[in-house]
Amino acid sequence: MLTPEENELLTRVGPGTPCGDFLRRYWHPIAAASELTDEKPKMRLRILGEDLVLYRAADGTYGLLAEQCSHRGASLYYGFLEDGGIRCPYHGWLYDTEGRCVEQPFEPQQSLLKHTVRHPAYPVEKLSGFLWAYMGPQPAPLLPRWDILVDQGGIRRLEIRPVLNCNWLQAEENTGDVTHTYFLHAYTMATKGRADQGGGFGRPLQRYGFQPFKWGILKSWTYTGDRGGSGWGNLLVYPNMLRLGGAMHWRVPIDDGHTKILRVEYFPPGKAPRGAQAGETSSDGEPPLTYEAGWLDDQGEYHLDTFSSQDGMAWETQGAIFDRTKEHLGASDTGIVLLRKMLMDGIKAVQEGREPMGLVRDPEENERIDLEQWMAERDLPLGVEDPRNESRIPREQVFDNRHQQVEISAGTARIGVVEALARATAATMRAR
Repeated sequence: MLTPEENELLTRVGPGTPCGDFLRRYWHPIAAASELTDEKPKMRLRILGEDLVLYRAADGTYGLLAEQCSHRGASLYYGFLEDGGIRCPYHGWLYDTEGRCVEQPFEPQQSLLKHTVRHPAYPVEKLSGFLWAYMGPQPAPLLPRWDILVDQGGIRRLEIRPVLNCNWLQAEENTGDVTHTYFLHAYTMATKGRADQGGGFGRPLQRYGFQPFKWGILKSWTYTGDRGGSGWGNLLVYPNMLRLGGAMHWRVPIDDGHTKILRVEYFPPGKAPRGAQAGETSSDGEPPLTYEAGWLDDQGEYHLDTFSSQDGMAWETQGAIFDRTKEHLGASDTGIVLLRKMLMDGIKAVQEGREPMGLVRDPEENERIDLEQWMAERDLPLGVEDPRNESRIPREQVFDNRHQQVEISAGTARIGVVEALARATAATMRAR
């Protein structure tokens, strides 16, 4: 468990907080480019505890500024887009994308006031249909070009999920957790008569493990039985991402008690879902964007019909900010302990004037950052070689003495979800 002070350290994200300063060293997706249109080129956002206005200028450039005008605090969201900047609707102060005040219509010509004003503003870049913001000190690192964002020839789709009503760390800690998939996803689906939709997570699990790697934490697993298999991957990409299969998720803090989850999915050539066409785009030329439906039913309860609603239930019912002084961690939480240590190390690095891990500054490295190579032997039957292994990092180069493995003892997880549910049902019937 954590002390109250450690819990505060890892969960408070506003300006001037240690974790907030740390997270501001990274680029975060804040919206889809297609959300800004000619009819509605402005958007109000709250990111890392700051109220902001995102806009697209007539020339196609983007701006991201603090919402409240530096003059007398009126909302710039209701302002006018002019000359590539935004003009306050109250007294007409005009700001450019870098936060410089370039015009104050009612001040004397000789006034130096506009030269003393620097409104909070942040750089924005567009990549793969998302708009990304960097809210930290200069010089900014490069916007990471993860493979799933830049690979070509296939189909890319974007998704924005319902606002998560809890702290960002509750979602990211889930990424450092191998075992939750058995009950939260596979067992839940089985109770609904949909065991085939459990994603394979209901197989008997023999062991699991965790290994630090260049970009964060990877997980290993071994299933047994007729559909056994082993592999590693499903990456926790530091500090607030998940990469699994053909999808990648970003858990972007809105503030201490709310999180925005954005997701991209990429289907390589030949792997497109039925009815999809390579290079498909929405009407504005961007990857198509969908908004996931809500997680609550008509009675206001979690319907638990999808993996994301199951995750949302687990995270939100921990509370807005989970009190980690009350938890009792076990071996299955090894990845979570590792993540917390890495986050604390990153926060300490920033406090000491050093760079945290995971920043990209080498343009050559950033041509394409290959995460797929770290996800070898995914769920293949034991003894069957992954046909993609020629592009994978060999096992002997992945695992070393940092690889922490846990053997599961005999019990429910070793018999598989279907049998476990059947036994539980039978026991319930006998009790009646």
